[in-house]
Amino acid sequence: MGDPREPPEGAPDGGSGSDDEYRSVVFDESFVRAARIQELSARERLAGSFGRATRPRVRLGPLGTVPRQALALLLLILLAFAAAVYFGISTPNRQTSRPEGSQLTVSLVALSPVSAVRPVADPAAPFAALPPGYGDGAIGLGTPAGAATAHFSKIEVTKALDTVQRYLVASSLAPTALVQGSTADVRAFVTPGEQAQFDASAAHPVDDRHHALTGWVVRFDPAQVALAADSVKVAGAMRIDEADSTTLQITTDHTFVYALKPAGAPSGAPVTLETVRRQLTFQFDRIDLASAQLRLVDSVLQAGPAPCAGSLAGYVRPLLAGADGAVTGAQPTEGAQPPEGVQPIDPGNHARPAWQVCGVLAGS
Repeated sequence: MGDPREPPEGAPDGGSGSDDEYRSVVFDESFVRAARIQELSARERLAGSFGRATRPRVRLGPLGTVPRQALALLLLILLAFAAAVYFGISTPNRQTSRPEGSQLTVSLVALSPVSAVRPVADPAAPFAALPPGYGDGAIGLGTPAGAATAHFSKIEVTKALDTVQRYLVASSLAPTALVQGSTADVRAFVTPGEQAQFDASAAHPVDDRHHALTGWVVRFDPAQVALAADSVKVAGAMRIDEADSTTLQITTDHTFVYALKPAGAPSGAPVTLETVRRQLTFQFDRIDLASAQLRLVDSVLQAGPAPCAGSLAGYVRPLLAGADGAVTGAQPTEGAQPPEGVQPIDPGNHARPAWQVCGVLAGS
């Protein structure tokens, strides 16, 4: 018997005898009725406004054949490169190279008396005749409270001021530095870029404006001088500034008064007051602040009574009670007036610049 699905007359000529292969493309009657037929107007047909059956392709030239994944990866690489270039240009390198070499410039000024140096009236109270305004040790430094600058925070400025104060105590007030010959505590504050200059100054001090050890530290020759009092009187101030946007600068101007006597002298021996004015300029970058170190870039020291003839590079060399100083070749006498044209210098007067040539100690 034949297949009941075949027509009585059999399959048409050339046919397969089965419509299964067309079943996927034959629409039923309900689909045909629901189809929306839109007839184009004559104007649309004349204008050639025929809708496209496919989505238009974006023309990318040679990139049009590149797979989408590759295009996305290429775009990410370009964006990352552009970001790296932008941030590299817009964010400056705060510290490309650190300062090194002979950065400190030193000026040493001996203040010679015009008369014989007299001892204090009472060795037990050597500072009794000082004018008001002097404090004991670190109190007299007058360290200000930290305040933010244009490019440095209050915390950073406060840390710089603390480092400067501790340096001044170590280099101007500590007996280990003053009369015991130690420089290790002072050197610990110096940045690595200046340590070679400091070491050369300590090993071979010379007044060449860069290698005088007394530019770094106040020190007296322990074979000649001893402290006659435990305290040191100090007056002065500090100023906060910026050298540039990455460099904090602090300038200090202090007068230190030391009570001295000859080395090995017994208790009750004559006591002499030695006055030393130090005007110092310190600079800090953020690496210095983090390590609690400093760069000393300028140092001016006035000391008197001291002879003009001797060098102050290695030690401050005071004239003790009974000794004479000389501004000229002649020995000064009691009550002598300063040589003509020589203006007396008061190391306690901070209104005048500290840098001078050898001068006369006012009030001597």
